[in-house]
Amino acid sequence: MTAVPDTVSDVSLSPRTQGTPVRVQLPAAIGFGALLAALLAVVFFDFFRQQVTFAVRQPSDWAHTLLVPAVSGYFIWLRRKELSELQPFTPCWLGLLPIMLGVGWYLLCVFGPKPLFHHNIMSLGILLTLVGIAWVLFGTKALRWLWFPIGFLWAFGQTLSEVLLNKITFQLQDIAAVGAYFLLTIIGMEVDRNGNTLVVWSGGESFPLNVAEACSGMRMLVAFAALGVFLAATNLTRFWQRALLVSAAVPIALAVNIVRVASLGVLSQFNRNFIDGEVHEFIGVLWLIPGLFLYMGVLWLIQRLMVEDGPRGANAV
Repeated sequence: MTAVPDTVSDVSLSPRTQGTPVRVQLPAAIGFGALLAALLAVVFFDFFRQQVTFAVRQPSDWAHTLLVPAVSGYFIWLRRKELSELQPFTPCWLGLLPIMLGVGWYLLCVFGPKPLFHHNIMSLGILLTLVGIAWVLFGTKALRWLWFPIGFLWAFGQTLSEVLLNKITFQLQDIAAVGAYFLLTIIGMEVDRNGNTLVVWSGGESFPLNVAEACSGMRMLVAFAALGVFLAATNLTRFWQRALLVSAAVPIALAVNIVRVASLGVLSQFNRNFIDGEVHEFIGVLWLIPGLFLYMGVLWLIQRLMVEDGPRGANAV
């Protein structure tokens, strides 16, 4: 009697491309995962060193990137049931191809032409490598559940270059400057605006505030976009609801940044050092907290626009 294939990989891939089925136990998975993480840290040392440096030196802008790996791991944890049902995993050796391409591309960026030694260009090699590792270790069917955590890690776990950010940064600076100007005027302060520079007057003294120093809000927008994707993936099931929540990152980030710039204008009257240095970074981090609660409020409203028929939470990813 001819055996009937019971998996997609049995049909689409030849035996030469498949390894021996492997059943993964939690203790072994943790140990192997730690070893694999250490190996990746060694191979991609330059990238991770730069990323940690960016996050530490600019915490109000990029500190969230240090949390993204844990969030991606949480996405995988939410799908532990579906992944467990695929056991024993059938390794697919075709995954070696993106691994070799990824490592090769990364090495080319590090040791090749200088223009390629760029943080975001180097990250493409890491993306290919992670996809290849998942493919080799867990097989083709598991990629259905693993592509999203890997994509989230790559998209939001790295610092974006100034070249990419500057495409829309200048427009955001104008919005932040105009918004902060009107907000400070509304609360009764005397303010002049010249382009992206605000001058707050108090007691006959002028306190200039350059919006560029207070941040355009672009990096805050990236952080809120990451938060929106996380909340949408874990709490909503309908595509239009997810799209609406992620889109809400734009007005929320703009509003929070306007209040952030205005607060710097107020604080500058007490101490000019408040508009730069560690205090400036601290204020940027501080305003993320009310921004988070505002985002949660938007999520609450979207959830009540239509009663969900299906389950939410873990099955929403």
